Amino acid sequence: MNAPRRTPAPAYWYGYGYGLSYEYASPIRIGGWPLLHVCGGIDPETMQPRVARGIVAVGNIAIGVLAIGGLACGLFSIGGASFGLLLAIGGAAIGAGLSVGGAAIGAVAIGGAAFGFVYAVGGAAFGPAAVGATRCDEAARAFVQRWFNTMPLRCR
Repeated sequence: MNAPRRTPAPAYWYGYGYGLSYEYASPIRIGGWPLLHVCGGIDPETMQPRVARGIVAVGNIAIGVLAIGGLACGLFSIGGASFGLLLAIGGAAIGAGLSVGGAAIGAVAIGGAAFGFVYAVGGAAFGPAAVGATRCDEAARAFVQRWFNTMPLRCR
């Protein structure tokens, strides 16, 4: 008697899954790191999220000189949660240099909620020199005028 055939469960049921897991690392290496590393999903062997580590890193989690991803950490970073030494751009951007995002913390912070160590520009701006909804310091106004070449910005 023939038993009915059972189809196995799909391999991509867990998180991003095996089917959507991918990785590319360029053969060119600088200091042991690939020039370009692109990856995402779950590693099927360790069942851990893949982390892109390279000079240019792109992935769900990215660490590199230029990091682009959901969680990005690097010299220059772009992502949902972005941690950058010189430049951080993202929903939540934290850095030592220029930070641009919905919530931005940095030496120069630009965003909806901006916390700047030197300058802060945004809807709610906090720092030594700030341009925001309730405050407009002359030093921050001159900074915005000089670097962003905008129309004359008048403080109230």
